[in-house]
Amino acid sequence: MAASGARAGHETIGAAIRAAGARGSPALVAYLTAGFPSKARFVSDLAKVASSADVVEIGVPFTDPMADGMTIQRASHAALAQGVSLTWILESLSSMTPRPAAPLLLMSYLNPLLAYGLDRLPRAARAAGVAGFIVPDLPFEECADLRRALNGEGVGLVQMVTPVTPEQRLALLCGASQGFIYAVTMTGTTGRSVAVPDEVLGYLARVKAHAPIPVCAGFGIRSRDQVARLAGHVDGVVVGSALVEALERGDDPVGFLGGLRAAR
Repeated sequence: MAASGARAGHETIGAAIRAAGARGSPALVAYLTAGFPSKARFVSDLAKVASSADVVEIGVPFTDPMADGMTIQRASHAALAQGVSLTWILESLSSMTPRPAAPLLLMSYLNPLLAYGLDRLPRAARAAGVAGFIVPDLPFEECADLRRALNGEGVGLVQMVTPVTPEQRLALLCGASQGFIYAVTMTGTTGRSVAVPDEVLGYLARVKAHAPIPVCAGFGIRSRDQVARLAGHVDGVVVGSALVEALERGDDPVGFLGGLRAAR
């Protein structure tokens, strides 16, 4: 249990996103698949990404990442082939020194969490410095047990909304999310570039109208122009496939993420 008076892990996520906004640009929530492109490079890659991002989302490799496009599917399968598991990720994070200053989230499908054990997951996550979870295949109606267990250790559960989420459900999910609200910018899977048309901005305005916490837009964010277009409409952007591809090419993640920052 979080100490009395201490900030819960999920509250550090929202605080980091708001701090970025106060500096004049949307927060960068940077995604990397744990153990890709190299298991041996994970800790050093994470340290570099965390030094330039405001929040870091770490993907737990899974055999059937249904919400992800080809890039993250490929990364997930390659990491699994190297023996990356949720246990290994948590152990790697626990032993990492110094710990990243940016709040960390784990993006995991439900099966790896169940296999690890919901009874021991929250404490292990908190000990590893994990502030929140994103579980894309866990419907809100079935998340009560996990949410309760995580909250006991101050760890949050982020909810996702999409352009086709009905208004009443949008309000429900926005009210239930912790850390931030993940506003998916398109229907379908991750990775495809989005031009950010006016209708997407209208959808994001609807999300913001219901949101008591920061809103971050994700799926298809690849360029500085997209980030600049979204500035003022969301509190942060999630950059996933483009960063995974940059790491795969051997590009410097600090330079890549710095190049996405909207002009201040």
